[in-house]
Amino acid sequence: MIKAVILFIIGLVLLIKGGDWFVDGATGIAERFHVPEILIGATVVSIGTTLPEVMVSANSALSGHGEIAYGNALGSIICNTALIAAITVAVKPGKVDKKTLRVPVAFFFAAMIIYAFGGYVRGSFERPLGIILLIIFAIYMFILIKQALNEMKMSKGNKDGSADVKAPDDHDDNEKKEAPLWKEILLLVIGAVFIAEGADLLVDNGTLIAAAMGVPEAVIALTFVALGTSLPELVTAITSLAKGHGALSLGNICGANLFNLVLVSGLSMTLSPFGLPAGRMMTVGGNAVNASLVVDLPVSVLVMIILTVPALIKGELKRWQGVTLLASYAAFCVYQFM
Repeated sequence: MIKAVILFIIGLVLLIKGGDWFVDGATGIAERFHVPEILIGATVVSIGTTLPEVMVSANSALSGHGEIAYGNALGSIICNTALIAAITVAVKPGKVDKKTLRVPVAFFFAAMIIYAFGGYVRGSFERPLGIILLIIFAIYMFILIKQALNEMKMSKGNKDGSADVKAPDDHDDNEKKEAPLWKEILLLVIGAVFIAEGADLLVDNGTLIAAAMGVPEAVIALTFVALGTSLPELVTAITSLAKGHGALSLGNICGANLFNLVLVSGLSMTLSPFGLPAGRMMTVGGNAVNASLVVDLPVSVLVMIILTVPALIKGELKRWQGVTLLASYAAFCVYQFM
């Protein structure tokens, strides 16, 4: 037990320091190439912070524990949205770029339709669905990379077209303080490695403790494992908020949620198809229905609707959204352990 506690603390330290470096590297690259922070958050940062989910779910699927792969994906979406994004919104609500947010949100709900088809219609998550989700991931990345290149061209054109001439001693302070590109990339890579390793240590030791307490595998996946693998997003969100980069955090959450469906679940289904977790059942209309179809899937969709739809309509996030999402997450966790 002492060894598990020590490894847990080491993992926490790696997560915190890795998150700090990861955000510094990502925002530095965004500023250097004049790419919107929310776009960097939805691509580079999201892939980096989703690495723990990818590793945990892929290993779980290959080892025959599909319940963990399934629960980790949905649980991470709920945790990312109703806990991590909720904290950011509740503490510091503000305006968002509707145009940039529209793409990851649209892809998320499109992927969720396919995911729901596997759950409600097929009752299992087969390899063809996994391949479709991976194709969606590839299309999404292509669109966002193309969008980033266009943003860079527009920004460069505006900069080249400027007729302002500065005096020799009137240099931009930001240019003086700008770190070299190799350092920003190094911070990004080392930060991602620290985040992944830290999350792995926390999840491995925490899961052993939870299992020893007799908590069901599906519940562990939906709560503890999901929270553990979402710690990179939490650390990134808190660090981004502290450094004044709220847009990076929102883009990271939306991108990470999409990747949990198309990359994490898609890869798990392709490597080793799995069925619905054989957990608790609920009576709906006189029929016994898998509780996951009544609670887990609907909640993952609902929390994303609460977070993103008002933002897409009004172009800003309100504190009531954060409070509502936090209350939803608390209720979800209470239900899981009832």
